[in-house]
Amino acid sequence: MAHHIAALAVELTDMAAADHRTALLANSDDPAEQLAWRRLTARHGDRLGEIMAEYGWPTAELVGDEAAHAAWLIAQHADRQLDIQRRALQLMQQAVSLGAAGPRELAFLRDRTLVNEGRPQVYGTQIAGVKDGAPVPWPCEEPERVDELRATVGIEPFDEYVARFS
Repeated sequence: MAHHIAALAVELTDMAAADHRTALLANSDDPAEQLAWRRLTARHGDRLGEIMAEYGWPTAELVGDEAAHAAWLIAQHADRQLDIQRRALQLMQQAVSLGAAGPRELAFLRDRTLVNEGRPQVYGTQIAGVKDGAPVPWPCEEPERVDELRATVGIEPFDEYVARFS
């Protein structure tokens, strides 16, 4: 079993490394590059679905910090697989409630899933684009409370966060 878990950790970190190497393709002007990104994230999402079915949420306790972060990244980028994102969100919520996963990453995944469902986000973590050099966030449920909500999960104030996108 330990060998399986070690192999799983390597697999997750390898998928995240491939994600990092190719992330720029997501917004490429070349449709073939965009398609390559979509195929990669779909393959990774499918595999994460299999992993979640077998192990539940891959927590740091199970696979180590780096691989647990990798699992979150894979779920975060499974934008065209809402079933995978929703399942990851559900399992990660359980892990956070047990102290086995971090609320900051959960907040990002919650916002990403809400945006992909066409709903307002909670924490203001998802940026729709840049207009006139200024980042434009997706709509938030309670924009007046966004910094308060962000603070509860360890995310920097909204203005500091969006400044990084300028």
